[in-house]
Amino acid sequence: MLFPDWLTAAVLGLIEGATEFLPVSSTGHLIIAADFLGYTGDGAKVFEIFIQLGAILAVMWFYRHKLFTVIKGLPTERSAQKFTMNLIVAFIPAAVIGLLTHSYIKALLFNPKFVAIALIVGGFIILLVERFAPPPRIHHVDDMSPWDALKVGVAQCFALIPGTSRSGSTIMGGMMFGLSRTTATEFSFFLAIPTMLAATMYDLLKHWHLLHPEDIHMMAIGFVAAFISGLAFVSMLLHYISKHTFKGFAYYRIIFGTIVLWYFWS
Repeated sequence: MLFPDWLTAAVLGLIEGATEFLPVSSTGHLIIAADFLGYTGDGAKVFEIFIQLGAILAVMWFYRHKLFTVIKGLPTERSAQKFTMNLIVAFIPAAVIGLLTHSYIKALLFNPKFVAIALIVGGFIILLVERFAPPPRIHHVDDMSPWDALKVGVAQCFALIPGTSRSGSTIMGGMMFGLSRTTATEFSFFLAIPTMLAATMYDLLKHWHLLHPEDIHMMAIGFVAAFISGLAFVSMLLHYISKHTFKGFAYYRIIFGTIVLWYFWS
């Protein structure tokens, strides 16, 4: 490891929390940052899986009142039942395809060069969506139908490709299917909870044998850093998109991806 382990853990945790909910690919940034910091191997993979829990907890805490209301009203309230059903419907496509392709994707596509290309391509896709997305017809997550949720869930499947961005896929997909920018973003946040929990728990169980007591302090630092930065960036993104488009993120992806591609190819 090129840097002190506590610093590496803090930096990677901050990157995870900051990028998980932005349309810039947290996985891509972690692959690139870990390579730069010299933190690779099986231990690094488990660490990167674990700190995702901090980012998940951040979005759950941010929306705790909404989640509590849904859970409380689930037995009797139609709106809570509909919201829950929409999340289940949206979750299923990526869950099924992810289980079928997980090992193949991990083995072949998790490398900095491929991630850089995906970042660039994703940037151009965001620009296209901002240019050609239809006028929004849905302005609140509670107004979504199961069919709307399913279409966003299908869009989320593209996030299985490293560097694509789960948030980017669901938000851009939602906008193309008639969700307002804010609605697509919020539904992406809610959908992140079951999707990331399932993916994280699956990976942790699969790699449980790689966990070691001496790594606990790094994981704790990374977890806390991911929670703090995740909480901050969820709030910042919602405020940002209330006044701006996603074009700035598209340009960032293109520039950053180009730099990374040049760095690793040269």
